[in-house]
Amino acid sequence: MLSRFIGVSATIISSRSGSILSRSLYKSGGRNHTQTMSTGKAFKVLITHPEVPQEGIDLLKENCEIIQVQSLPVNRAELLQKIRGVDGIFWGGHEALNAEALDAAGPQLKSISTMSAGIDYVDVAEVKKRKIPLGHTPTVLNTAVADLAVGLLIAAGRRFHEGRKKIETNNWENYHLNWMLGQDIRDSTVGFYGFGGIGQAIAKRLSGFDIDQVLYTTRRRVDKEIEKELNAKKVDFDTLLAQSDFVVIASPLTAATQGVFNATAFNKMKETAVLVNIGRGKIVNQDDLYEALKSNKIFAAGLDVTDPEPLSAKDKLLSLDNVVVLPHIGSATKRTRAEMATIAAHNVLRGLVGEPMLSPAY
Repeated sequence: MLSRFIGVSATIISSRSGSILSRSLYKSGGRNHTQTMSTGKAFKVLITHPEVPQEGIDLLKENCEIIQVQSLPVNRAELLQKIRGVDGIFWGGHEALNAEALDAAGPQLKSISTMSAGIDYVDVAEVKKRKIPLGHTPTVLNTAVADLAVGLLIAAGRRFHEGRKKIETNNWENYHLNWMLGQDIRDSTVGFYGFGGIGQAIAKRLSGFDIDQVLYTTRRRVDKEIEKELNAKKVDFDTLLAQSDFVVIASPLTAATQGVFNATAFNKMKETAVLVNIGRGKIVNQDDLYEALKSNKIFAAGLDVTDPEPLSAKDKLLSLDNVVVLPHIGSATKRTRAEMATIAAHNVLRGLVGEPMLSPAY
């Protein structure tokens, strides 16, 4: 009978805020899905993190029996014990989602969604092989990540971290006319390594700073109308490095992108260039970045992602004045996380009844 449920969903996208609100109604012969589930709920769903926003939990509770991991940090043994026999998984953290977890769940598993845009911690090939629908939550976090990226670009280019250290060490030297001079955004060329939704959202925000041009490197050229709107031009990687005053990494981590920003790349950048990474830490060879910053091969860097994460408090990168490092908080706003949880919950629910997910990962 469950296979006869028909999913009807509406997705409202606000062009101003970029937020996504979704509503799903499942019906079967005139009875809605909630009523059918109200006694002895037919689906069992595991939520793998104790701090998943309530908005997502409440959606799942309407239709499903909920089991939730309570340990923090998440204890792998608890997760693997509670995952047994579930029909759906709301993967709330960044623990490895691999064959071990899928085997522990069992062959009845019907639906999985992460609460993230990036899924480099998921063995996608293994999930695909088992023909389990997999969802994630891209686009909904574009606004928050783009805002933070602009903040990092300004903070690194205008030497915020170094300035704070000057205050803390009582080392004001403002009697010099050229003290603490930084890099202008105005009339600059901003290069994007990866120019999808997040990269384009960053470029839109930077247009308000009167930048001169956007360059980007991707496999495919973006729509011509987008290029015109953002004054963007597709170029090869070497041209991007050589001509950009600011380089923004907004690419997912893949075998092709891992370690691509290395000593060779940094040597091709301007000495006045600022690097911003809101993609994934492993896209950058961090030892090479340290040397480039220390030797002033490039001017500064702003990082929301590092390799590894968490980054040790004793990491040599933190000894430098010309790097701003954040603890991977790009999507960390209350509204964004609530929307991510909502989308992930809808993904799980739709997968359970055999309907296309709102945000499928493949």
